Amino acid sequence: MKSKLYAGVATLALFASAAHAQDLIIEPGTDGFNWDSFEAFSGDHDFSGETLTITGPWTGADGQMVTNMLAYFAAATGADVRYSGSDSFEQDIVIAIQANSAPNLAVFPQPGLAADMAARGALAPLGQETADWMVENYAAGQSWVDLGSFANAAGESEMFGFFYKVDVKSLIWYSPEQFDEMGYEIPQSLEDLKALSAQIVEDGGTPWCIGLGSGAATGWPATDWVEDMMLRLHAPEIYDQWVTNELPFNSPEVIQAIEAYGEFVRTEGWAQGGPEAAATTDFRDSPAGLFQIPPSCYMHKQASFIPTFFPEGSEFGADYDFFYFPSSSEAGLGDPVLGAGTLFAITNDSPAARGLIEFFKTPIAHEVWMAQSGFLTPHSGVNLDVFSSDALRAMNEILLAATTFRFDASDLMPGEIGAGAFWTGMVDFTTQGDAESVANMIQDRWDAMR
Repeated sequence: MKSKLYAGVATLALFASAAHAQDLIIEPGTDGFNWDSFEAFSGDHDFSGETLTITGPWTGADGQMVTNMLAYFAAATGADVRYSGSDSFEQDIVIAIQANSAPNLAVFPQPGLAADMAARGALAPLGQETADWMVENYAAGQSWVDLGSFANAAGESEMFGFFYKVDVKSLIWYSPEQFDEMGYEIPQSLEDLKALSAQIVEDGGTPWCIGLGSGAATGWPATDWVEDMMLRLHAPEIYDQWVTNELPFNSPEVIQAIEAYGEFVRTEGWAQGGPEAAATTDFRDSPAGLFQIPPSCYMHKQASFIPTFFPEGSEFGADYDFFYFPSSSEAGLGDPVLGAGTLFAITNDSPAARGLIEFFKTPIAHEVWMAQSGFLTPHSGVNLDVFSSDALRAMNEILLAATTFRFDASDLMPGEIGAGAFWTGMVDFTTQGDAESVANMIQDRWDAMR
């Protein structure tokens, strides 16, 4: 889930566990899993007697699931693997690095902090061979290499981060029963999506459930809309320049993307309750209209985590489904996917640390978590049949079909912008509709930081 959902909320949680070879949740040899990759890796790697320490943001169920996966690395290599997770990971890892007590690897939920650590010389580069492997074996592989590459202490770009466990944001949720009853078809392009929205209004319905409310983080759902629009209207290089402010926030390209979001939230009759209601409705409550009969809204754009907030007992494929937020046939930019993800980086180099990065190249390292819950991967060599649910399998197919992947822009921007002016600016635009003024305000804030 988007880390910004928890802005201003202090939580204390710690998960620590050792991954042991005897704790394998799926018996080796079970049909459907790529055990050949496991056996080949095991034959090439022996870390008996070595202890491998890993720190990351995963606690609770996620902490247990990563430990379950790491048990296979322990079984293959003989290493003693110890994972600790904390809700204050971002602070903890900086303190550990400064105290020269860093674990062997750290799991970064956002590239920005990893980039800061790389610039301090605190991360070990993964090498060109790993970058080449990723280009060949990850869908939209160059995108992942670029996202995991940062300037080192000498200012030279190297690949430091290996992305593992991804979230997809470019999704639109709907009720298949209600679509079937009205004869609506899944739109295949952004232009078709707009036409469907207009058709729903003509039929007397409301096409969109939109809610920007999120406490201190109110506004972030609109930033996802703008980010997806940037990827559908402009080349990925333009998106990258926007993230760093090489392309000013008040440039025509960004204003166009804001206005494209505005077409969905501000066109009369398109958003449930109108722009004012969209700006104040809590994002967790906003999809409720999908489940009413007749529905008070037909579509909801949100990331892969949103079913957590659907009515209890809702079933995928019956009560709800999703489709890819379609690309623009007019722009012809392929099929970009917006999302987020976690990356592993070496913070205290060792043979076992290098070995774990190599393990992540095997399908089995992904399939073990796929068979559990809440995991998506761009690894093109995995068997999608092992997914624990049809929903996750369908999401992963969208991820694998991506021609471009880009990380959530507001998570990459400086906090004052991405978790501040951008959020509040989108609320202002939603209610007032002046894209240029909002874009100028955000750029003024960015200029003031220089």
